[in-house]
Amino acid sequence: MAEKEGPDQSINAELPLNADIPVQLDSANKSRLALLSSRHEDAGEPILRLPEWVKRSVLNTEENRNTRVILKEQRLNTICESGRCPNKGECWSKGTATFMLMGALCTRTCRFCAVNKGMPEPLAEDEPDRIAEAAKQMGLRHVVLTSVNRDDLPDQGANHFARTITALKQAIEGVAVEVLTPDFQGRRDALEIVLAAKPVVYNHNIETVPRLYKRVRPGSKYDRSLNILAMAHEIDRDIPTKSGLMLGVGETFDEVKEVMRDLRAHNVEFLTLGQYLRPTRDQLPVKRYVEPAEFDELGAYGWEIGFKMVHSGPLVRSSYHAEELAKTL
Repeated sequence: MAEKEGPDQSINAELPLNADIPVQLDSANKSRLALLSSRHEDAGEPILRLPEWVKRSVLNTEENRNTRVILKEQRLNTICESGRCPNKGECWSKGTATFMLMGALCTRTCRFCAVNKGMPEPLAEDEPDRIAEAAKQMGLRHVVLTSVNRDDLPDQGANHFARTITALKQAIEGVAVEVLTPDFQGRRDALEIVLAAKPVVYNHNIETVPRLYKRVRPGSKYDRSLNILAMAHEIDRDIPTKSGLMLGVGETFDEVKEVMRDLRAHNVEFLTLGQYLRPTRDQLPVKRYVEPAEFDELGAYGWEIGFKMVHSGPLVRSSYHAEELAKTL
């Protein structure tokens, strides 16, 4: 029997499926734009039942509540909430979170992602300091920064990343900052700005196989993502590069292995593989739940072809256990 995975919501704005970037939308629609990705060809497809190996218990610990209070007081966005991450309870109960920079609206329409889409507001100039203060209050020693796409900005948001890394280092002695960035439209100058701030890990997710890019990541390009990762390695070889794929959106086993080989050919050192979980009914449906044994097999293949670290499993996400894994690089 099919199960519902999220509430129905109405659509206030519409873009063509192959919408180019940057996105331009009427300001009246900025408040309700999470649903652009609902316009896909699988709308009538049955929803698969959630298997036991991807179910998580809800954690409502004191640490979890404290994390929520700090984030609310500092008016910060996290990918944990915006992306509806299944590991949020576990991470928040440990006092960790992945901060999402530059607002809550993204200029791209990736159809797997629950982050709202639209034309963002101007940057909040005090956000780097607020993130640094939140991280200090949470006692973080390893901070992960990600962001919405900001194709509307001349520098793609690169300087904001750099300013936030600097603010964290000034506020917390010895802090390690890992970044998960957009593709910056392939701009080397933008990437150089971020890497000059010396994050400990540079991550850009390839997300899926090239055959599915038009369906899953409209506005992004497989080769451009590979090139930005290779560029990061060229710019600073002391900063490890990292990328991840989500499985279960229609890829084949052999296609995943081919992407893994492409990543190694572009000098990516750290790989994450996890199950795609549909955040709401407005995103792409899950085509298949990949069994843990298959994740184990792909993980073993990753080690075999030369990745320095592979984290492969149904609930693995880019920043899941990031501190522990970064220490191994």
